[in-house]
Amino acid sequence: MRAMMSTFTLLLAASVLPASLLPTGPAVAMTLKIARAGDALSLDPHAQNEGPTHNLNHQIYEPLVRRHHDGSLVPTLAVSWGITADPRIWEIRLRGGVTFHDGTPFTADDAVFSIKRAMSPTSDMKGGLTSIEEVVKVDDLTIRLRTKGPNPLLIQIFTNVFMMSKAWAERNKAEAPQNFAAREETFAVRNAMGTGAYALVSREPDVRTVLRRHEGYWGKGSVPLEASEVVFTVIKAAPTRVAALLSGEVDIVQDMPVQDIARVASTPGLRVDIGAENRSIFFGLNVGEAELKSSDIKGRNPLADVRVRRAMSMAIDRTAIKKVVMADQSAPSGTIVPPFTRGHTAELAAIPRRDIAKAKELMAAAGYGAGFSLKLHCTNDRYLNDEKICQAAVGMLGQIGIKAALDARSKSIHFPQLQKREVDFYMIGWGVPTYDSEYMLSYLVHTQTGQLGGWNATGYSNPAIDAKIRSLGEEIDIAKRDQTIAEIWRELHEAQIYIPVHNQVNAWGMKAALDAKVHPDNTIWIKDLSLSK
Repeated sequence: MRAMMSTFTLLLAASVLPASLLPTGPAVAMTLKIARAGDALSLDPHAQNEGPTHNLNHQIYEPLVRRHHDGSLVPTLAVSWGITADPRIWEIRLRGGVTFHDGTPFTADDAVFSIKRAMSPTSDMKGGLTSIEEVVKVDDLTIRLRTKGPNPLLIQIFTNVFMMSKAWAERNKAEAPQNFAAREETFAVRNAMGTGAYALVSREPDVRTVLRRHEGYWGKGSVPLEASEVVFTVIKAAPTRVAALLSGEVDIVQDMPVQDIARVASTPGLRVDIGAENRSIFFGLNVGEAELKSSDIKGRNPLADVRVRRAMSMAIDRTAIKKVVMADQSAPSGTIVPPFTRGHTAELAAIPRRDIAKAKELMAAAGYGAGFSLKLHCTNDRYLNDEKICQAAVGMLGQIGIKAALDARSKSIHFPQLQKREVDFYMIGWGVPTYDSEYMLSYLVHTQTGQLGGWNATGYSNPAIDAKIRSLGEEIDIAKRDQTIAEIWRELHEAQIYIPVHNQVNAWGMKAALDAKVHPDNTIWIKDLSLSK
């Protein structure tokens, strides 16, 4: 028992739970403490399509399906799905016996409401759902989705589309998702009602979130569900985060600083699990404006010239970033498409050769031999060593005369600026929950329409490319679809609207008793953890 107490916090159940919610097992509560560099941006499950936000919400809410470590789909609130005799209609059978945290049953009415909510104008999930034309209830546990054209991959988009209680949302005037970019406050931003393994107890944004095990969870008995309480704590400073793990203050650090991996791995009682994430890290360029907001060049836009963009890419030393900034914990790449994603090829991923002399020639040919200034917007609490990557890029670009002033801020500030297109040059990372290029292209490349292109802050707009992207949601010939994806990426590779840096590699530091394993989506499902191996 002494060893277990040094690993996890043990409390009398009565000290943390009301009598009506006492577990039926031993009268002991086990608290799991998790530290991360940044917090979820919102508890509204449809407001932000962002990794840490999904990570927290996956404990409280549930989607129809989720991903196994091998990439396969795992039935969650859906137990079966398929295309009907009409190739435009999907039928999804829902799991019976599921209740929300308030005890009310989950039914088709909630599923229809949730999908329509996720498709609404203020939802950040709508970009992946544009092929859906209609969602209807068949019976209490069956829904049908009609698409604009045959969409054989539709179910894959639902891994992060969470199901909400229609009654709860209506009762609390949260029928529409939070308008995150406008900093809107709604009841769903700080409160939650899901079917997940854990229910919300308290929420202090950017500080601490406490969850309690849902004793009526439908999956009880099929998953370990050992933690009765979960405490998510935000510790922004990397040294402090690691110190909390070393001292036993927290049990797991989900975004281990790369420079501390060896130290933690060699500490008795601790271990580190490392795995590739389905996420690329890259820089975006404002190619669409007539004049940059932050540059000393007036009346024209240097980034609108592809020669300047190619010069910038040539100046970035991805290998040096891997060795010096990332301590070898990254996979340099010449494409923004991660290896897990359909459409990734070795040819696209080939690392561009760093060539300062050639880059200077391109700058001069474009009329910017003397260089120019602009601002680089970067997060400092979202990706592994994000600010340090940006600092390195500033120095590298300086070698070709580009004077980039670094503006590193919290993701809660950075992302709204990006989505409102208030930036000229910026860092972004992108995960691909569908494991398919269409997801990236719909959000990052398609012209902004209000539905599509929601994260395309580059101003890039190409009607021919847009048409090809939209065709991917309806093409049932897989070979033809793959050919279209390849054509799109080849053209984008030449356009260079994004500058790839690397694919992210994640390390989770934890107490040795934990069996947590890095997931390609960098999501941890607390319900699956055994707290003592």
